[in-house]
Amino acid sequence: MSGAGQRAGAGTEGPAGKGAEQPVGIDELLERVRAGYTRVEAREAYDAAGAGEALLVDIRYAALRERDGLIPGALVVERNELEWRLDPQGSHRVPEATGHDLRIVVICNEGYASSLAAASLHGLGLHRATDLVGGFQAWKAAGLPVTP
Repeated sequence: MSGAGQRAGAGTEGPAGKGAEQPVGIDELLERVRAGYTRVEAREAYDAAGAGEALLVDIRYAALRERDGLIPGALVVERNELEWRLDPQGSHRVPEATGHDLRIVVICNEGYASSLAAASLHGLGLHRATDLVGGFQAWKAAGLPVTP
């Protein structure tokens, strides 16, 4: 094959010879990642945490926590530190990161960023990670405990 023939497909393959994927919007990305696990409602998360069956992890930034309050017993981990703090094999893990079977419920403000965070935790092997439908706002609307 001539040099020109070899270059005919140039630009259509991504890394390692894989076909180039078309970009997706955030709505499609959320749909894709959420298809990989079952999300939980506020009452289910509350009950699971109360029974010691789940670790609630609040990834909201400080201004939102100060404005709206905290979920009692939830571990606060800033989103940009989440993977380092929850990786059971990581040197910067929190004591609660006891193993890959840990059920983690990630909570953001409204349930969007937490979906992406849960998918990232799946990438670390935390296969039981999920997120709270509607986030902190749903928790609060359900009348579940919040501290100032």
